[in-house]
Amino acid sequence: MDAFLFEKINGLAGNWKILDFIGIFLADYFQYILVTILLVFLFWPQKDIIKNRLMVLSAAISVVLSRLIITEIIRFFYHRPRPLMQDFDSFPSGHAAFFFALAMGIYFYKKKLGIWFFIGAIIMGIARIFVGVHWPSDILGGAGVGIISAWFVYKILNKKLVRN
Repeated sequence: MDAFLFEKINGLAGNWKILDFIGIFLADYFQYILVTILLVFLFWPQKDIIKNRLMVLSAAISVVLSRLIITEIIRFFYHRPRPLMQDFDSFPSGHAAFFFALAMGIYFYKKKLGIWFFIGAIIMGIARIFVGVHWPSDILGGAGVGIISAWFVYKILNKKLVRN
C-alpha cells in the first residue's frame, strides 16, 4: 500500500513544470511561512496575549519533543531508506512530526487557526511524497508522533497551570 500510494503521488512529478514548482515550494519553503505566522502570534499585541504566548510555548515544546527527541530516538533504532535516496533517516518524517505537533499545539488554544495549520501540515506532507523524499507511512508516522507529543505537552502544561 505504501509503494502504491507513493507511486500515485510521486508519479505526478515531472509532468508539469508549474506542479513541480508548487510541489518543491510546498515541500521545502512553505514551512517558513507557517513558522512566521506562529511568531506573529507571539509578538502581535492582542487582548489574548497571555493565551497566545501560552499557545506558542505549548507548540514550541511540542515541536522540540516530537522532532528533536522522539523522532531521533525512533531513527536511532529504525533505519529506513528514503524512496529515491540512499539517506537512511526516512521514518518518521521530521517535517511531519514538527508541523503536526505545531498544528495540534495551536489547535488546543485556537481551533480555527489550528485547523489551518493542520491543512498546511497535510499539504506539506503530500508535497514531500510528491518530491520523493518520504513514503506515505513516513508522513503518517511523523503526524502521529507530532499529534501525540502536542497532546502530552498540553496535558502537562494544563495540569501545572491548574495547580498554580
